[in-house]
Amino acid sequence: MTEKIYVNHTANLVREILRQMHQDSWKPDYIVGITRGGLEPANMISQYLEIPMQALNISLRDSTMGPESNLWMAEDAYGYFRTDDLPGCSNVHHRKNILIVDDINDSGATMQWIRDDWQANCMPTDPVWSEVWNHNVKFAVLVDNQSSEFKNIDYSGMKIDKSRDPRWIVFPWEEWWIKS
Repeated sequence: MTEKIYVNHTANLVREILRQMHQDSWKPDYIVGITRGGLEPANMISQYLEIPMQALNISLRDSTMGPESNLWMAEDAYGYFRTDDLPGCSNVHHRKNILIVDDINDSGATMQWIRDDWQANCMPTDPVWSEVWNHNVKFAVLVDNQSSEFKNIDYSGMKIDKSRDPRWIVFPWEEWWIKS
């Protein structure tokens, strides 16, 4: 049986993410909460900042349906706005600031899947994407595993290194029925 660490101070972790965002002078136009674990912290950030939140189903571990591809979010991130129909205008980029939130960056597979999916489905070869990631689209997690393959987390509540301490992180919304 895997040893577990119970994290009960998620509000403090969310506050740390908000502190980092404030220090960075960056505010999203909307929040994207990753199902399942990212929904509660995304909602907390959304409520605090008084901005909209969307959910995105990317459950790579627990889902039988597979991840949800979302073209309109990719278009918001890329900033694609067609102006071909307007005389004298060319296509322009009007990017939205999007904060993608999850509970943990464990292996990095979820965040990498989003990057790959969004870019593959919206002007995949355009070099503009290098200006999007970690500028207009940022990633926040309650817990950032330093040994994750995904190294582009912008904001985190705390950092761990699962290569040195492989215990399973358990959040308050998980196993709540056991702790009652």
